Amino acid sequence: MHIAIVGNIGAGKTTLANKLAHHFNWEVFLEDVDHNPYLKDFYDDMPRWAFHLQVYFLNSRFRQTQHIKKLQSASKGVIQDRTIYEDAHIFASNLHESGLMTERDFNNYLGLFESMISMVDPPDLLLYLRADLPKLIQQIERRNRDYENNIKIEYLKNLNEHYEKWISGYKAGKLLIIDVNQLDYVKSQEDLGFIIERINSTLFGLF
Repeated sequence: MHIAIVGNIGAGKTTLANKLAHHFNWEVFLEDVDHNPYLKDFYDDMPRWAFHLQVYFLNSRFRQTQHIKKLQSASKGVIQDRTIYEDAHIFASNLHESGLMTERDFNNYLGLFESMISMVDPPDLLLYLRADLPKLIQQIERRNRDYENNIKIEYLKNLNEHYEKWISGYKAGKLLIIDVNQLDYVKSQEDLGFIIERINSTLFGLF
């Protein structure tokens, strides 16, 4: 099985990915943010670094999908933090529509994405963590990453709108939407258990 967790910056994907990997005893694949050489520059000057950042993420995510495919062929379960689909449908699209990525760079990027996506299998379950702006801002401030200090609220708002649009048309596989605004699966085992129960129900029909 391959469960992919998607959602905006600060929605709690990484924390949940680690907890689900522990629960199911599956391998976890996290987003490569700590070693990304473009992130800080991007948040300081988005138009200058938008294309570079997105190509880095796309390449990193594609390598990850190929590794996941090998694990699945060996009958190993996988929890993935963010997907290659989001790179194009959410982040690159938002940057282009916001005027932060030129038409030329966006078309070049989409060409790369289309070449790669033909070799990518969709996850068995897409788990979307829906979070409103106050929740996102609270969690971003709580984790206090230096490179996220300059994230603008308008940027987060636009990303949320792109997520809702993308999720409303997602047809590649099973989809589970969890509203995390009132959940705290770090402190509450009950909240974590609720999510695990929903996953089992969606994947296996278990209640």
